[in-house]
Amino acid sequence: MTGIRLTAPAPGWAIDADVVVVGSGVAGLTAALRCAAAGLDTVVVTKARLDDGSTRWAQGGIAAALGEGDTPEQHLDDTLVAGAGLCDEEAVRTLVTEGPDAVRRLINTGAHFDTTDSGDIALTREGGHHRRRIAHAGGDATGAEISRALVGAVREAALHTIENALVLDLLTDAEGRTAGVSLHVMGEGQHDGVGAVRAPSVVLATGGMGQVFSATTNPPVSTGDGVALALRAGAEVSDLEFVQFHPTVLFLGADSEGQQPLVSEAVRGEGAHLVDGDGVRFMLGQHELAELAPRDIVAKAITRRMLDHSAEHMYLDARHFGARMWEQRFPTILAACRSHGIDPVTEPIPVAPAAHYASGGVRTDLRGRTTVPGLYACGEVACTGVHGANRLASNSLLEGLVFAERIAADIAEARPPRTEPAGDPDADDPAPLLAPEARTAIQRTMTRGAGVLRSADSLAAAAEELEALHRDAAADAEGPSGAKAVVPGVDAWEVTNLLLVSRVLVAAAREREETRGCHWREDRPDRDDAHSRRHLVVRIAPDRTPVVHRTETAAFPPVRPSD
Repeated sequence: MTGIRLTAPAPGWAIDADVVVVGSGVAGLTAALRCAAAGLDTVVVTKARLDDGSTRWAQGGIAAALGEGDTPEQHLDDTLVAGAGLCDEEAVRTLVTEGPDAVRRLINTGAHFDTTDSGDIALTREGGHHRRRIAHAGGDATGAEISRALVGAVREAALHTIENALVLDLLTDAEGRTAGVSLHVMGEGQHDGVGAVRAPSVVLATGGMGQVFSATTNPPVSTGDGVALALRAGAEVSDLEFVQFHPTVLFLGADSEGQQPLVSEAVRGEGAHLVDGDGVRFMLGQHELAELAPRDIVAKAITRRMLDHSAEHMYLDARHFGARMWEQRFPTILAACRSHGIDPVTEPIPVAPAAHYASGGVRTDLRGRTTVPGLYACGEVACTGVHGANRLASNSLLEGLVFAERIAADIAEARPPRTEPAGDPDADDPAPLLAPEARTAIQRTMTRGAGVLRSADSLAAAAEELEALHRDAAADAEGPSGAKAVVPGVDAWEVTNLLLVSRVLVAAAREREETRGCHWREDRPDRDDAHSRRHLVVRIAPDRTPVVHRTETAAFPPVRPSD
């Protein structure tokens, strides 16, 4: 334990449970439903409404070997290639072998996927896949359908849910084992203000951290809260430098910030072409799969072409689809484009890369256990080893599904007893809060220094700017400085979390002096398997300094010394 916590009022209320699940996407709700089915008293805590996380924004679909002639082994091969030498093969094998049945159980829960005329699940292709294995719903509204089904199941099961609640810190007992979480409930309800859910098992399913960048496909709730909580609790994170930038995000202008509309990879899977301003298909000859190359390759090719042509964006041309296909297969994307004055039926779509997915996160084993006893993680907040240096398209929903089920099984088998949280305020070290206005500075620093293109100089500048924000916040917290004291609250807690995960991400990116997967170093353009086919594991020291450790091999060490 680091002893570090967010500056916040003491909990004014508390409830007890066997399990608290933080997050309400596919990973969180699947874990909660399975835990409840095992007879465990389960509480779901979510930052906004139950259906407000990243899952509902997923367009393309969920990948699994469901089609005729496809096999888990082929899915494994495609995943390993996309991961650029850093996937944990055992984790990937677990994903692809357990994935098909996990999808079928999701269907039994109530999710409706698109079907062919014969009644089979309709499958499409996306980048990096050599077969059609992406199941989709509502054409391009897969995440929304999965969220609908799981939220409906949670409500039908009458699970205890706490909405509009920002999780703050992990509670631990006298032995350093998980004893619950503190949280702040926004607005009026059954619970209000800072409180606690006391439980011996905590499942982090808080999603990503895309809001550390100026432009992202992530919703506003994706501020890295789970990773920040885990770091303060003493957990290890890994592979945080591998941030996937989705190649085709609707370009709304160079100054656009916040959540940007995604143009699913499935559009390219159905035959759309990437072209430059002159109409040239520049992915031909870049990769055997052309527009369907893995995302890191496509994002780099788009960025390189933009630089070569001094252009702010490229184009995705799918005019040959015709109106009928656009309306039936991609109604969500069609509506989003038209709402911004672009009609894909008659004109190419302007696109550019934007921050999309964190391939790294809180380090876990194959049962979702972290390095802190009783703390689990699944979904985008976790690093299971499945994604390596670059996530294969549509593996994210599947990972959340498969590993959430494994976590529930582990908790149901262990059934740890409830213990009292240790109360020693003198041992705590409150993290200095940043003023909410610092959010924009963090995002612009990260976009400029740790975006698609990185270098030693850009990362060093980013590190210094972030450390300056950290030092200023610490100085303001220690005594009078003329600055107005930052009042604890949601905006201050979020931006403090953003700063912490940004500092750790940049520390890892500086350490990885090579180009691999979605980590692109301009000054180190080659992949260095001899020295760098390793994972970078990071923890926060009690003095709040990121400590980066390089593994001895491409394999992860156990999360428990006895394993």
